[in-house]
Amino acid sequence: MKYTATALSTIVLSLSCGAVQAQSGVKVYGVVDAGIVVESGGAGGANTYVSGGLNSGSRIGFKGTEELGNGMKALFVIESGFGTDTGASTQGGLTFGRQSFVGLSGNWGTLSIGRQYSAYYKALCDVADPFDDGLAGQAPNLMAAPRRIDNSVHFSSYRYAGWAVDATYGAGEVALDSTRKRSLSMAANYVRGPLALALAHHRREEALLPGHTRNTLAAARYTVGAYTGHLGYAQNRGVGGADSRDLLAGLSAAFGPHRVLASVVDHQDRSKANQDARQFGVAYLYALSKRTDVYTAYGHINNKNGAGFVVGNATDDGNTPTAFNLGLRHLF
Repeated sequence: MKYTATALSTIVLSLSCGAVQAQSGVKVYGVVDAGIVVESGGAGGANTYVSGGLNSGSRIGFKGTEELGNGMKALFVIESGFGTDTGASTQGGLTFGRQSFVGLSGNWGTLSIGRQYSAYYKALCDVADPFDDGLAGQAPNLMAAPRRIDNSVHFSSYRYAGWAVDATYGAGEVALDSTRKRSLSMAANYVRGPLALALAHHRREEALLPGHTRNTLAAARYTVGAYTGHLGYAQNRGVGGADSRDLLAGLSAAFGPHRVLASVVDHQDRSKANQDARQFGVAYLYALSKRTDVYTAYGHINNKNGAGFVVGNATDDGNTPTAFNLGLRHLF
């Protein structure tokens, strides 16, 4: 009887441990992306080079959750970016420069703390930009895209009747002045069937001098069959009288393994310099499998009155107003 009781206790303990493991876990994931960039139209002439992360920045990440009971979960994400071409760390050499946060989630939403994407950036990339901040046609070549915020607290609400709210506050942490360098990014978004809408606002205080920059974005996305239309309109104000407007119109289409992306971004400078610019971008992606695709893209910017906008991609800022991409991406 003693041995039977011991055996039963061991079995129960093992089953309990298995149940806990089933409710919690850590996942390793990532992207390996590399390709060739051909630049032209700059003062230095044409340039061809190998780069890592044209479509998506190469990365390795770890994320996990733990069930806390009553619908509550603890969660974390740490994600490190690297250049496939050289193996060097990106995001300025930060160990986990892409994302690094810990948080709690429940039926009310998610609250997280760390280095994370701004609510404004999510609205721009998820709704307005068919290129999703990648390849030569990406919207951030012309449009403001405040990506990540350090020392931030982010809240994403539970979605009710299609509506949800995102908000990110970043503490500036400048000595003797807590108002300097701080950020506030907010977005209200609606998703119902084929329609997605977003209204976002981002404000960032200058690090050294009084003043701030602010960006307001209205974005829409609508899908009909294989086609998805994208629209975005942004108003931008900065220090020193900087004032501009951006208009984006884009289209994406998917047919089996084939995807086509196209967009036009018009940047209207309202300052005295009147440095307007217009970008045309197009891309083609072919899925070799669910996790691997090949791609090519082309982007060109018409700069006016000395404007200096250049065509970049998911990793490189770019050097010239015209660029061609050809590459391979693998997800794991």
